[in-house]
Amino acid sequence: MKKRTIIASVIFLFLFYILENIISICAYSIRDERCEADVVIVLGAAAYDRGVSPVYRERLNHGICLYQQGLVKKIIVTGGVAKGNKHSDAYSAKEYVLSQGVPKEDILMEEASVITQENLENSKALMEKNGYQTAIVVSDPLHMKRAMLLAEDAGMKAYSSPTPTTMYRSLKTKLPFLTRELFYCVGYKWYRIFH
Repeated sequence: MKKRTIIASVIFLFLFYILENIISICAYSIRDERCEADVVIVLGAAAYDRGVSPVYRERLNHGICLYQQGLVKKIIVTGGVAKGNKHSDAYSAKEYVLSQGVPKEDILMEEASVITQENLENSKALMEKNGYQTAIVVSDPLHMKRAMLLAEDAGMKAYSSPTPTTMYRSLKTKLPFLTRELFYCVGYKWYRIFH
């Protein structure tokens, strides 16, 4: 009986921990801290030599909106060269941002990253090189919790601004994205504890 109680307690605590993290990710997804900052960092998503993916396009549109509102001076586009592509994701993103009327001199490229952590660490180095100190981070809403943890660990003074036009609209697309973020967010929290 005691063994069953212990097992039941462990299962309950595990489920409670998972639920707590899901609530935390979802609550953070609507947190918009937009304010005046030096740059906006648009976290990468898929891009191709012929252009950016719909997901990346919506992130870029939000970054452009913040720039047009006068909240930031520069836009940092991120992403390395994906398999099968000639150009980096950042290059394709820059081409898109240019097509939307943003001057070339106001776009910075971070072209070496593959994952979110590298997006942010490399963007921080780019900011330091150019004398910038503050950033607004843009991504899809459910990605923001983990992105901001990574920005904090990169030593960045950053503010969250999730894109209001995410391509993850239906339950069918949101659930896999949430599951993925839950896995990576929980994993990263445990990584932080032991490193």
